[in-house]
Amino acid sequence: MKYISLNPATEIVMSTYATHNEKHIMSVLNKSDEAQKQWKILVPSVRVKYVESLIQLLEERQDEFAGLITSEMGKPIVDSKAEISKCITLCKYYQEKLKWLLKEEVISTSATMSYVAFEPLGIILEIMPWNFPFWQVFRNAVPAILSGNSVLLKHAPNVPQCAISIEKLFHDAGFPEGLFQSLFLNNKQAAGLIADKRVQMVCLTGSSKAGSEVASIAGKHLKKQLLELGGSDPMIITEKANISKAVEIAIKSRLMNAGQSCIASKRFIISKAVEKAFKEAILDKVQSIKIGDPQLEETQMGPMARNDLRKLFLKQIALSQKKGANLLYGGNKIGKKGFFVEPVVLSNIAPGMPAFDEEVFGPAISFMTYKDEKEAVFLANNTVYGLGASVWTEDEDEAKRYIRSIESGNVFVNSLVKSDVRLPFGGIKNSGYGRELSHYGIKEFCNIKSVWID
Repeated sequence: MKYISLNPATEIVMSTYATHNEKHIMSVLNKSDEAQKQWKILVPSVRVKYVESLIQLLEERQDEFAGLITSEMGKPIVDSKAEISKCITLCKYYQEKLKWLLKEEVISTSATMSYVAFEPLGIILEIMPWNFPFWQVFRNAVPAILSGNSVLLKHAPNVPQCAISIEKLFHDAGFPEGLFQSLFLNNKQAAGLIADKRVQMVCLTGSSKAGSEVASIAGKHLKKQLLELGGSDPMIITEKANISKAVEIAIKSRLMNAGQSCIASKRFIISKAVEKAFKEAILDKVQSIKIGDPQLEETQMGPMARNDLRKLFLKQIALSQKKGANLLYGGNKIGKKGFFVEPVVLSNIAPGMPAFDEEVFGPAISFMTYKDEKEAVFLANNTVYGLGASVWTEDEDEAKRYIRSIESGNVFVNSLVKSDVRLPFGGIKNSGYGRELSHYGIKEFCNIKSVWID
C-alpha cells in the first residue's frame, strides 16, 4: 500500500510515500508515550499557551495550506481557505475557554469535599478522512492535546502532504517533540496500533463500514472510541418554508466540496404544495454552477477527490434511475482530465434506491414529495443514519414538532447543517457515537474522575 498525492483536477501524481515500517512505528509510539508523560504534568493554563503560536502560523500560512488542500483533494480554493479559518476559530475557542472547560467541578455530597476532575487518557490514535483534511484533524487533535494527551494521526492515503504539513505545523508552533505525530499505515498496522496497550483511545471519522471495523478491533481490546461516521441527512421543505432561501442552501449544502461531506443534505423531502417551485428553482440554479479549476477564486465546484469515488457516485445514480428515479439533470463526466462530474438532480427517489438508502458521496440533489407531516417524519427517519437534519418552515410550532420527532444528532431549522465549535457534534444509529467540539467534546478525551474526601 502506498500513500499517493494526486491532483484530482489534473491527475498528476505530485508525490508518493511508502507505509512506515514496524521499527519506525515503534519509535514514533515510544516518542508519543514519553511526550505525553511529560505533557500531562503541565496544568491547562500552561498547555494553552502553545496555541497562540499555532493560531499565528495558521493565519500567516493560510494561503499555503489552502492551496495544498485544493491540490490534494480538489476542493475550490475559497472553501479551502474557509477550512483553515475554521481551524483558527477552533483554536481561539479553546484558547479562551480551556481553563473553564477542564476546571474541577465541586459537587455537594455528604463528604467533607467531593469533586469531579478531568484528567488525560494517554495516547489518542486519530484515523481521519480526506474531505476536510485539516479541519477533521484539528477538531480532534487540539482538544485532545490540550486535555493532556498525545496524538498519533493516521490520515487518508490520498492526502499525505496535508498529514506531513499538519505534523510540521505543531512542531513549528513549539509543541513538545513527539506530542503530535503522523504515520502512514496500512489497515493491519493500524489494527496493531489500536491493540497496543499504550494507545488508550481511537477516534475515527469516516464511513460506517470503516467505523464498524475499527470499533470491532477497539472493542476487542476494550479501548474507548469516538466515531463520527456517514450520514444521509434529510432536508424537509414544508409549504410554509421560504423557498428561495431553502433552494439557496440546498445548492450550497449539496454541491459544496462536490457533495463529499458527511453532513450535507442528501435526501430532500419536499411538500407537494411547493414541489413545482422547488424543482424549477433547483434546475435553474444548478445549471449556472461554475465547475472547473479549483485553484481559481471564481470556481464553485471542483473535481471529485478520486476516480473510484466518481465511478461509485455515477453507479449509485444509474441504479437509482433503474429503480424508478427520474434524472432531471446531469449524470455525466466532464472533460478528459480530472475527476470532474456534472451535478445531478434526481426526482421521485424512494426507499430501495441507493439515492435513498445509501450515503451518496457526490453532487446529487435527490428529492421526493410528502403529503403530510407524519409522512415527512417517517421518510426522514427511515434510514440507518442519524447524523444531521434540517427543517424549513416559518411556522415555529411546526418546527418544534419536527425537532422532537427527527432521529439525529443535530437538527437545524432554516439553516445549513454544520459543525460549530460551541456546540457538540455527532450522530446516532450508523452515524456513530460520542461527541466532538464544545465542552461536551473535550471531555471525551478525559478520564472523568470522581473524588470523595472524608
